[in-house]
Amino acid sequence: MPGPWGGSAPHVSPSLPDAPLLSAEHQHARYNPLRDDWVLVSAHRVKRPWQGQLEEPPPTLFLPILCPSPGDSDHPLFRAAAARGVCKVMCFHPWSDLTLPLMSLAEIRAVIDAWAELAAELGASYPWVQIFENKGAMMGCSNPHPHCQVWASSFLPNEACLEDRTQRQHLSQHGVPMLLEYAEQEARRKVRTCLLSADWLVVLPYWATWPYQTLLLPRRHVCRLQDLHEGERDSLASIMKRLLIKYDNLFEVSFPYSMGWHGAPTGPYLEEDCRHWQLHAHYYPPLLRSATVRKFMVGYEMLAQAQRDLTPEQAAERLRSLPEVHYKQRAEEMS
Repeated sequence: MPGPWGGSAPHVSPSLPDAPLLSAEHQHARYNPLRDDWVLVSAHRVKRPWQGQLEEPPPTLFLPILCPSPGDSDHPLFRAAAARGVCKVMCFHPWSDLTLPLMSLAEIRAVIDAWAELAAELGASYPWVQIFENKGAMMGCSNPHPHCQVWASSFLPNEACLEDRTQRQHLSQHGVPMLLEYAEQEARRKVRTCLLSADWLVVLPYWATWPYQTLLLPRRHVCRLQDLHEGERDSLASIMKRLLIKYDNLFEVSFPYSMGWHGAPTGPYLEEDCRHWQLHAHYYPPLLRSATVRKFMVGYEMLAQAQRDLTPEQAAERLRSLPEVHYKQRAEEMS
């Protein structure tokens, strides 16, 4: 596709090192092949003094009421279509103050099994099953009890359509699933890798937009969550716990984020060739400088192009250096 200053985004050969312009002090743009767009990296911005908004716990929120969609229109600029589906809420634990990083591996594994079961059950009928978690009031979570949501839809949402197209194109052009090749590249380069195991990799994506955004990837070709075998589910519980402990330890706060799983479409797509897909989970945390200073996507970001305030390499190094014992447990051991 055309780059920000013309040209196109080339395929990166396994033998090529990272581009020389990745200085933490120099503004540059990075291409996101999964979304087929660009993000502007302006790492010097984080050094500016902060006199903006500091976050405080919001008042109790109420659940919104879903309104019906508009009817048909007689003009192509005012189109509507039917959108049907099923929405479910799944609580992670009976205790309302026990978030995933504080749960045991067996308890996290039970959550993973429930995800896979719902993905298979709803995916038998619906083309897309979106499993996602909004953690923390900063991310619009209306209920403090740790939970996730599962929305199954009769259509492929925008992000699913976009990732389907880019991954299909990559497989057609290069003969390997994009995110499988990407995981191999990042495991070799190591500069953006946060956590690594035999089955999984957590990386600060080269094209990350949010300050501490991560991508969780299996290291073998897996299309859907329900395709994971027993050992991979156990190791997934482990690497999720390690990542989320690091998140909480970063600013010693229950770290807010939105996360969600993306995998090959289901329903009628179960009979189609979906080898271009690779299962993955996106984590989008908003915090930038501290527990009270967040990243705002406004102004230039809304009107021109996404921009981040520190390089993914800087963020990865900071997460890697954090302990894997939760700060609350360390405090208990010291008391």
